[in-house]
Amino acid sequence: MEDDDADCEDTLDLHLPADFLALFAGGTAYLLDQLPTWGSVVTPVGSFQLLPVRIDEDLPLIHRWMNDPAVAEFWELAGPRNRMEDHLRGQLGGDGRSVPCLGVLDGTPMSYWEIYRADLDPLARHYPARPHDTGIHLLVGGAADRGRGLGSALLRAVADLILDRRPACPRVVAEPDLGNTPSVAAFLSAGFRFADEVDLPGKRAALMIRDRVLRDVL
Repeated sequence: MEDDDADCEDTLDLHLPADFLALFAGGTAYLLDQLPTWGSVVTPVGSFQLLPVRIDEDLPLIHRWMNDPAVAEFWELAGPRNRMEDHLRGQLGGDGRSVPCLGVLDGTPMSYWEIYRADLDPLARHYPARPHDTGIHLLVGGAADRGRGLGSALLRAVADLILDRRPACPRVVAEPDLGNTPSVAAFLSAGFRFADEVDLPGKRAALMIRDRVLRDVL
C-alpha cells in the first residue's frame, strides 16, 4: 500500500506537464480538491464525515486497529507504533496526492480511509488510468462494526462524495486483495463493478471501479 517515491515520480511523467502544473496553481491541496472542506453527508447508517488524520490525536486508535489480526492480514501495518506513524507521515508530508482520514459516524471515529489520486499513483501502471481517477482504501476499525453492512453503505457514500466534490473525477477505483472476499463483496454492494485482476506488489488485487456515468444505475 505504501507508495514508492521513485515510482510516483516516474508515474507523473506519464501525464501532460501543463495538466500537472495546473494542479498546483492553488497549492498541493488541490490535488484532491480541498478534501478537508468536503463536509459531512447523510447516509443510511448516520451522518458521516472524512476528517484528515491528526497524528498526535489519532495515531493510538489507528495503531490499535492495525494490530487486529483480521486487519493485519491485509494491511500489513501491524507492529510498533512508529511503523504506522511513518506510514501516516509519508502521506501527510507529501504533495497531497494521498490523504489519510478518519471516518467519523455520528460523531464517533470508526474507520480509517486513504483517499488518493489513482492516476498519480503506481497503481496507474497496472490499469488504463484516466486523469483524476480517485482511489479508496478502507478499514472498518472495530470488529463489532464489521459484517453488518456498514462498509458497503459508507463506501457508496464516500464514492458519491468524491464524485460530487471532484467534478473532474470520472471514476472512483479500489484494489482490495482478491482473497479478501468480504471487502470485494462490500465494494460490489456499494455500486462498484469488478473490472479486472491485477498483480500489485505483495498481492493479487481485484480492480473495482465506480463509474460516474453509471452511479445512478449500480
